[in-house]
Amino acid sequence: MSVTRREFVKHTSLAAAALAASSRSELFASPLETTLLQDISAKELCMVALNAAIGEGVEYADVRITSVRNQVVSTREDRVAGLVDDETIGIGVRVLVGGTWGFHASRHLTREEAARLARAAVAQARANQRAALDRVRLAPVDPYPNGEWQTPIEEDPFAVPVEEKIDLLLTANAEALRVRGARFVSSSLAFVRLRTTFASTDGSVIDQSLYRTWPSMNVTAVAPDSSDFQSRASAEVAPMGLGYEHVRRANLFGRASEWAEEAVQKLSARAVEPGQWDLVLDPSHLFLTIHESIGHPTELDRAVGYEANYAGTSFLAPPEEVIGQFRYGPEIMNIQADRTQHGALATVGWDDEGVPADSWPLVRDGIFVDYQTTRDQVHWIAPLTRMSRSHGCSYAQSWDRIQFQRMPNVSLLPGMDDYALDDLIAATDRGILIKGRGSYSIDQQRYNFQFGGQVFYEIRGGQIAGMLKDVAYQGRTPEFWNSLDMLGGPGSYELGGTFYDGKGQPAQVNAVSHGCPPARFKQVTVINTARAE
Repeated sequence: MSVTRREFVKHTSLAAAALAASSRSELFASPLETTLLQDISAKELCMVALNAAIGEGVEYADVRITSVRNQVVSTREDRVAGLVDDETIGIGVRVLVGGTWGFHASRHLTREEAARLARAAVAQARANQRAALDRVRLAPVDPYPNGEWQTPIEEDPFAVPVEEKIDLLLTANAEALRVRGARFVSSSLAFVRLRTTFASTDGSVIDQSLYRTWPSMNVTAVAPDSSDFQSRASAEVAPMGLGYEHVRRANLFGRASEWAEEAVQKLSARAVEPGQWDLVLDPSHLFLTIHESIGHPTELDRAVGYEANYAGTSFLAPPEEVIGQFRYGPEIMNIQADRTQHGALATVGWDDEGVPADSWPLVRDGIFVDYQTTRDQVHWIAPLTRMSRSHGCSYAQSWDRIQFQRMPNVSLLPGMDDYALDDLIAATDRGILIKGRGSYSIDQQRYNFQFGGQVFYEIRGGQIAGMLKDVAYQGRTPEFWNSLDMLGGPGSYELGGTFYDGKGQPAQVNAVSHGCPPARFKQVTVINTARAE
């Protein structure tokens, strides 16, 4: 996309007018931001960088001033094992010149540095033109000169005293250790706050504050003769895009003994017999299978080969042979990408290119229909999808990383019938119920995989018949999803997710949620992980 200098002036004037009319960025300021931005606001500093970029004749430029605060409180048994509380802030400038990107970043928040970064990014973009195979083309986006959004939290996790957090964890640990056979327990609370002021030559000026919260526990039971040990993690407590209210509702103390008892039960569980089994997968487990076998393959940069070294490409390629044609699963399978979902980890007001949060189908009635996209990817598949705008999947983990395509929340929608987990179990003659995430592996095209879990129960004649252990299932992505034959209804839908999804070089971390109901899969290959197969 080419933009004239007159359009630059027009849009930048629009952004400047929004800056003059608004001081809302002060509502988002942390003590560190206030200290480092003493004589200039974040929005004013963005304007300095944009004007410097415009003076260099760029086609497009955007600026992000971002502060990231991370806090982790961790305990083991009756002691504090660790406390991390850090915050970083800086500025990143991205420019498009001659169809190629340039990017520079710094922790120094001064007018002089902002202008210098813009000029350095332009110089880098011009140098990159020598190796460019194709020109970058940006999909259009509307300007948002007064954008503001915050994760709708009820209680700021960073306002809760550390002493209260430690007391909560140690009390929960003590409750888990009351269970006979439970020998070790670790627990933690992790919090992230990411605040960004974004401005672009398209005329957008946007303030956002994102919060993430993750309470967790892991209990280990040891056999009386020390011949075996088994662990149970708090898999049903997912990380969420919420505040401290999520910690209170997670109720680690109230559930600690249940997890400890299940860890003890695993010591005497019967080893699974390998073979073909029907699987009933709880949302606390199925979310990870969705992440690996649907979330990553539908990233467009993987499908066209731009992302390969970090966890591979995608079997879902080339686009012209799969969009609207590839059967991912049965007609009851519908997969939704969504950056608007309440409480989910990848939910935002706008992405890191100023594109408003979007929701769209990836798989409709079992057929693959679309990928995840950013502004510079849209034209790759526009003739196939008839979409002219980005789905808003641009993200950078901090000010010192350039934004690129990252996964939105990707979820399996519930079925029409309001079945609960017990209904799926009752309808299964011979199967295995799996809860929680475990070890897994998947190939470089997200095609062949193996997944374990936390706890496993044999289903016999529609009833739970006891606990199993050493269970993992294997499959190929299309065959596995086409074996789906029963879904829980809206009342059984739950969010799972991961705090740490890595991608890119240099590597960046994203947080993403995956919702789903319990689901049943017919005749899946199950192996015994304790045996040599």
